[in-house]
Amino acid sequence: MPEGINNGSSLQNPSNDSGEIRMKFNQNWCASPSKVASHFGTSGVAVAAATGITHPLDVLKVRLQMQLVGQRGPLIGMGQTFVEVVKKEGTRSLYLGLTPALTRSVLYGGLRLGLYEPCKNFCELAFESTNIFMKIASGAVSGAFATLLTNPVEVLKVRLQMNPNARRGAINELQKIVRKEGVTALWKGVGPAMARAGALTASQLATYDEFKRVLMKRTPLEEGFYLHFMSSTIAGLVSTLITAPMDMVKTRLMLQRESMSDGAYKNGFHCTYKVLITEGPRGLYKGGFAIFARLGPQTTITFILCEKLREIAGLKAI
Repeated sequence: MPEGINNGSSLQNPSNDSGEIRMKFNQNWCASPSKVASHFGTSGVAVAAATGITHPLDVLKVRLQMQLVGQRGPLIGMGQTFVEVVKKEGTRSLYLGLTPALTRSVLYGGLRLGLYEPCKNFCELAFESTNIFMKIASGAVSGAFATLLTNPVEVLKVRLQMNPNARRGAINELQKIVRKEGVTALWKGVGPAMARAGALTASQLATYDEFKRVLMKRTPLEEGFYLHFMSSTIAGLVSTLITAPMDMVKTRLMLQRESMSDGAYKNGFHCTYKVLITEGPRGLYKGGFAIFARLGPQTTITFILCEKLREIAGLKAI
């Protein structure tokens, strides 16, 4: 009889486990509107705050990526670029494109970080696992989808960053792009942008998530500032190394009109090929230091602030 009871209980275990997973899935997905708003809102506000602080570095990054298009030669560094921009265009030019950048941060950042957990929960339901590969897949899907929806704002941002004479604002620049190049121009570079966002979100969030788990398991660190700081710093370094070439290709495609002297890039692969042939492998990492100088602190600020806002909102940590 005990054997029968044991066999019966062992047969029930799989269904009990599935029931627990479904219950957890329902708790995570069937949330109140206020909880959903808090979930996406905390992510969007955190990314926007980090973007506002690091935006001048983003302007410098775009300028560095557009150096010597189609040519090999000595590249000037971030320090010299900063001096030249301020000297010729004034300090105000370091905040070109800030309005679309902040708008994009709220939308793109809120979706990119906000969709990560639902995607991870779905993977847990579908595959009964949230290992590192599920985290990478969840980050890639959430990042790519967020970029698909918000690409027009990114195109507008980089156009403004390269045009110090665009004093009439983002709306006028948007109308100018649509009038001269058509609505489809707002999705220029969307392929590399989605690839870059998918890789960025996957490397950033999966690294952050996994390193938090490892540090909590193998060190005395618990949820709090020091754990979030260490995990986000590592995530910023990893994501920079992976996404710098994609970021450069994305920028070149979005500024296609300004790059016509070297001939049109047909797509992301063609752009990568032409950069390698005409500018060398180093060309793919133009602005790489500026990317890290911006993405490193931005990642750290984003995660630390997001975790704090989630705590205030009564949400669990990432």
